[in-house]
Amino acid sequence: MNFTQLHTAHFLLESGAQDTNEIMKDDGSMEEKIRQLRRSHPDNLAGGDFTLCDAFYFCKKGIENIVEDQVTQRFTSEELASWNLLTRTNNNFRYISVRLTIIWGLGVFIRYCILLPLRITLAVIGLSWLVIGTTLVGLLPSSNVKNWLSDLVHITCYRICARALSATIRYHNKENRPKKGGICVANHTSPIDIVILANDGCYAMVGQVHGGLMGVIQRSMVRSCPHVWFERAEMKDRHAVAKRLKEHIADKTKLPILIFPEGTCINNTSVMMFKKGSFEIGGTIYPVAIKYDPQFGDAFWNSAKYNMVSYILRMMTSWAIVCNVWYLAPMTRQDGEDAVHFANRVKSAIAQQGGLVDLSWDGGLKRERVKESFKEEQQKMYSSMIVG
Repeated sequence: MNFTQLHTAHFLLESGAQDTNEIMKDDGSMEEKIRQLRRSHPDNLAGGDFTLCDAFYFCKKGIENIVEDQVTQRFTSEELASWNLLTRTNNNFRYISVRLTIIWGLGVFIRYCILLPLRITLAVIGLSWLVIGTTLVGLLPSSNVKNWLSDLVHITCYRICARALSATIRYHNKENRPKKGGICVANHTSPIDIVILANDGCYAMVGQVHGGLMGVIQRSMVRSCPHVWFERAEMKDRHAVAKRLKEHIADKTKLPILIFPEGTCINNTSVMMFKKGSFEIGGTIYPVAIKYDPQFGDAFWNSAKYNMVSYILRMMTSWAIVCNVWYLAPMTRQDGEDAVHFANRVKSAIAQQGGLVDLSWDGGLKRERVKESFKEEQQKMYSSMIVG
């Protein structure tokens, strides 16, 4: 290998595995593709030496992933084949004809002038009842009656809030519903996932303590039910979080914990990497698959584009929120199985049941750059080809 080839190989190792190239399609190994490319150029050097035609592989991968990759498309709303009279699919569709424009305008009047006021009224009633009801129940001494009243208040409130979204939900395999002392894990599309699941059963929520209206709701809820709220400093301490969760599931009289292991909202076309923390604390895992029907409304929350108020307004001005929920059979960690493999096994089961794409990528790529370790892995693979 001469100096020019060595310099070019170094350049490819530094620039060939940048962010877009790193998010690669699963269409064969790097070594296999490069060897095919070399066979199509017989004038190149044989064996493991670097050849200039190797650059075409990295260029091809870069262009492919600039056009479309497996990750970034999961953080934008799923596009539809046909227009559903909502503006999100294509703003120009309503101008195709006068008739279609009139229909669209009538739909806007119905959604904003009739449905929206009714839905806002229902949401206010639901949230007010949640705060007042849980506060009153929290004044009672601990007993079975208090637990029953707490469950009644929570489920009634969530069902009122679901009506505020015109939610139509179908629950499947109800015999597998999460039981007390367990952990319910589900794929995450929207903040309303909590409302969808809590319509059919009560859960202990896990999250960070907030201020403002959210803080008022959290403080009232925890008075009647043992939800697990963490201070900001505690959230950074994995051991403190794990300890609190273990103590909760050790008490078989407490409600099952609801956790979304992806840690961010995905657009309901796929399931991305589950964080292993939820699967390290032990206990029985109850997987749940949630699949929304985008024909009636887009449930995905693109937090980079919409704040919470804008998102809720979009939900309340959609035609409806239609979804299916599947309760999967409970799963436990097998002998010799580590938390990562257990998390992947649960994730695969949820993806298969919900008809979602099973991806191993971290949902944290929504806000962060690709980890250097991922780039180094690709660089090592190519280096081993040359050195070998």
